[in-house]
Amino acid sequence: MPTLTEKNLACTNNQTTDDTIVLDAYSRTVIGVAETISPAVVNISVFDSHGRSSGAGSGLIITPDGYLLTNEHVVHKASRIEVRLNDGNKFEARTVGTDPATDTAVLRIPGSSLQCAPLGNSQALKVGQLVVAVGNPFGFQCTVTAGVISALGRTLRSTTGRLIENIIQTDASLNPGSSGGPLVNSRGEVIGMNTAIIYPAQGLCFAIPINMIKRVVQMLISNGKVSRGYLGIVAQPSPLTRRTIRVLKIEQHSGVRVVDVAPKSPADFARILPNDIILSIADEQITDVDDLHRFLDENPTGTDYAVTVLRGGSMLKLNIKPIEISPQKE
Repeated sequence: MPTLTEKNLACTNNQTTDDTIVLDAYSRTVIGVAETISPAVVNISVFDSHGRSSGAGSGLIITPDGYLLTNEHVVHKASRIEVRLNDGNKFEARTVGTDPATDTAVLRIPGSSLQCAPLGNSQALKVGQLVVAVGNPFGFQCTVTAGVISALGRTLRSTTGRLIENIIQTDASLNPGSSGGPLVNSRGEVIGMNTAIIYPAQGLCFAIPINMIKRVVQMLISNGKVSRGYLGIVAQPSPLTRRTIRVLKIEQHSGVRVVDVAPKSPADFARILPNDIILSIADEQITDVDDLHRFLDENPTGTDYAVTVLRGGSMLKLNIKPIEISPQKE
């Protein structure tokens, strides 16, 4: 008489292998990403002036000579920061600079030839794309969750009250202590930094896009602070219809839709209205929110710039003068 094990094996052998093949491919992708990125993911412990633990989080080594990335709220007001690598080695870190407006901080630990993570391109992301969230909440082993990009172009309010735009929403759940860790695509490239979780909504987390972080990090490493231009708008990417492109002879396929305008802001003074679509500033195409941020990061404030907006079915030329908002006032 066949044993239970033999009967069970017979059931297994009769199953189609299609689901197994798909699962194996998915598993291999997640395993490969975890193995690639985990050596660059670190645990961060924060201590107050009395030497007491005051918080913890995760971080990511982004250069071989010890620059690493984490959330600003993880290291906020820290008197001492300890970084533990995935191999168990511990270092004291110094703060290079922080940007509360994007919840970004750059730290540095001593060392050379450290394993660092490749940074990808968040502008190329698609809803439904596989992503993996990695953290190091305990300092000995990384935690990994996988999911898909649920939405793009979200806004999230930072601790300063400023809206962070173009946020990535994913259902890859964020484990406690994994804030500051990377969000990674299937090729093992970092496409965001996990920064918050909405606790009433299970499994919902957000990540700051890596293209925004790259610009912030460069300024923090160069100057120790971030100064940026301010327009006074909430914006999101907006595709243009084929008819609009054809009729108005526009040489781009998307712009930035103005969702809201702050009273007495540069945008308000320029007579920009909600639902206007910004197409260019100073003859530079603005195809998404990253383009807008890049322009404000790289160009002087206090200067008048021509801005082209699409309002209804017409294009308008307006003038806008961005103002500088220092990190302390954001």
